[in-house]
Amino acid sequence: MNFKRNILITGGAGFIGSHVVRLFVNKYPDHRIINLDKLTYAGNLANLRDVEGAPNYEFVRGDVCDCERVGELMRTYGIDGIIHLAAESHVDRSIEEPFAFARTNVMGTLSLLQATKLHWESLPER
Repeated sequence: MNFKRNILITGGAGFIGSHVVRLFVNKYPDHRIINLDKLTYAGNLANLRDVEGAPNYEFVRGDVCDCERVGELMRTYGIDGIIHLAAESHVDRSIEEPFAFARTNVMGTLSLLQATKLHWESLPER
């Protein structure tokens, strides 16, 4: 099936992310929605049972900090839109594990930006 857009949503199994994924899958059936989530304490695929069989939805288990993997997804799916929701957000965990917060929230965002830049540079001029 040819899709009008290929959108990567990071953190799509979390509380907010699952609502965004569900909205996009249902509202834009002509868009392919790729949900990248590491499935940590905050991710739960049960939040997405109602869309898991949709023809325009794909789940990929992975870490937004893995720049190579994110770049591979961009090439494989021809990603042309990104909604970045992967983040550590529980305050108690930020106190208990501040480096995990920095890794996901800062390094994850930097990895996503770098993968996006490399993907963009590889595209033919339009």
